[in-house]
Amino acid sequence: MLSEGGSFMKGVIMGSLFCLALSFLGSFNPSIKPETEDHHHHHVKAPSKDELKHFTDSQIQELSNQVRVYCIIMVQPKNLVYWATAVDTWSKHCDNPVFYTSESSKALEAVDLNEKDDWARLRKALKHAYENAGDLRWFFVAQPTTFAIIENLKYLVLTRDPSEPFYLGKAMKSGELEYVAYDSGIVLSYEALKRLVHVFQEEDKCPERGRALWKLSEDKQLAVCLKYKGVFAENGEDAHGKGLFNSKTVDSLIKDSMRDNPNNVVQGCCSDVAVTFNGMSPNQMQVMMYGVYRLRPYGHDFHDSLVFYPPEDSDND
Repeated sequence: MLSEGGSFMKGVIMGSLFCLALSFLGSFNPSIKPETEDHHHHHVKAPSKDELKHFTDSQIQELSNQVRVYCIIMVQPKNLVYWATAVDTWSKHCDNPVFYTSESSKALEAVDLNEKDDWARLRKALKHAYENAGDLRWFFVAQPTTFAIIENLKYLVLTRDPSEPFYLGKAMKSGELEYVAYDSGIVLSYEALKRLVHVFQEEDKCPERGRALWKLSEDKQLAVCLKYKGVFAENGEDAHGKGLFNSKTVDSLIKDSMRDNPNNVVQGCCSDVAVTFNGMSPNQMQVMMYGVYRLRPYGHDFHDSLVFYPPEDSDND
């Protein structure tokens, strides 16, 4: 019995070691290395005020009328509070805000994709947006924990041609793969989305269900599929090179700046035309909404060189 027990324990130990090794191999991908801030991607800069001076008032007005955004907001019933907050705050400023859910909810309106897998659900949402875009030519993909300032997004792409393949946001690098971080929001031009929807049909290049032992996140899957169609991640920046898409809250960015730039906290924190912040609570989003859209110092003269008007008949601020 002792020898049988010893054999049994040896088997348990050997089996455990085998499973551990298999798990390690399953999570290891030689082409994907730990994330780094050492980017080699392109940079898309928002126009400076000096650049806008080269346009006539009528040209500026025409451009601003043409820049219209279809917002693809991915939600789940388990995040109902964030979902409701997005409905009540920044999404009002999208030209067409559409919520896509994993399963139906009686509380809020959304397109029910009836899909549990995150990547498969995102694919369905993107395809639905492409087929229902109408004359909208810019697409913004966001999670409900993201707060977006849509007017600043429009400013970023104001002079860009949506018939060119733009895929931008906060560009990251993982091994050889450059991708746009999902938690900071993803911007796609019509041409980029068109190419993406077409590659969805090529299962060998862009599988709906991952075949590897390791599972890529949705933003990396998206980058892989776009790369097959010659569309590469680009970093959205202001005219001074400061990033516009933030994966942190405003509070966190200010605290970081107080630590790293104590003599110039505001300049070290965030861009004046930042597009997104992430990770804020619903209450913080409501406060952000107040600060961005409602708070105005009495007597200040607001005559900016560019104004984006909200969609007609929309319930916004």
